Amino acid sequence: MKRQSKAYIYALITIALWSTVASASKISLSYLSPVQLLFFSSLVSVSVLFCIIVVQHKLPQLLATEKSDLLRSIGFGFLNPFAYYLVLFKAYDMLPAQQAQIINYTWALTLTLFSIPFLKQKVSKRQWWAVLTSYAGVLVIATKGRVLDLHFDNPLGVGFALASTVIWALYWVLNTKDKRDPVVGLFLNFFCAVPMIFLVIYQQGELTGLVAPGLLGAAYIGIFEMGLSFVFWLQAMKLTENTARIANLIFLSPIISLFFIHYLVGEHIYKSTLAGLVLVLGGLGLQALDKKIEKSVDKRG
Repeated sequence: MKRQSKAYIYALITIALWSTVASASKISLSYLSPVQLLFFSSLVSVSVLFCIIVVQHKLPQLLATEKSDLLRSIGFGFLNPFAYYLVLFKAYDMLPAQQAQIINYTWALTLTLFSIPFLKQKVSKRQWWAVLTSYAGVLVIATKGRVLDLHFDNPLGVGFALASTVIWALYWVLNTKDKRDPVVGLFLNFFCAVPMIFLVIYQQGELTGLVAPGLLGAAYIGIFEMGLSFVFWLQAMKLTENTARIANLIFLSPIISLFFIHYLVGEHIYKSTLAGLVLVLGGLGLQALDKKIEKSVDKRG
């Protein structure tokens, strides 16, 4: 099989896994609290990532970890998984899955805004229009189409969903300076975050009252969302002959996710959600087009 074909397979598997996360999170949160879901899914993820490190013969890199790497992982681990997933799971707990999932998907636009102060990058007019278009979609989704009334059924839940994009974008901006192997780095981040999460769950007295369906959901998220999907995506990016071909497949994820949310969670998909999704994807597409044009100009220059 050709490298590009393998890249598509890994990418599509990743997209399929990402598309189930919103449904898995919403269903699991009917049995567990956000911090319980985070704790047990993180434990599973640490185990999965360690197994991947062993299989990929990266254990020597892990054993060679220096004190500075551990300190870095404490900071990264606080952002992801501790803060990011705790805030995201709270959003899923408060909002319909369709709303939380699509709002969270705008993290790429937040990353564009963060690139201005942190990476000293310039943002073109087209990218500003992309940001405005996507956030207009968020407004449509959050208000269920009642944009002029600015009526939010759960403004705190919307705030958590938007906050998750800020944390995720900040994590990736800072992560650009991390030169460690991605899998080893992610393992250390999760490993360092587990004690933080344990302190919270212990203080809140939520280590009891656990049920099998919730733990199975946490295991699913730990294995596929926090573990295998990351490795599969890295493999797809490594094998592809054209990064854009793979990156553009991401646009399928929120669309497929709505299918699972409807049939697995049982949510009625609002017309406002579909309209907002069109705006969000339109903004992201405009941003991707602008980057493609910039690369083309750079090559000619």
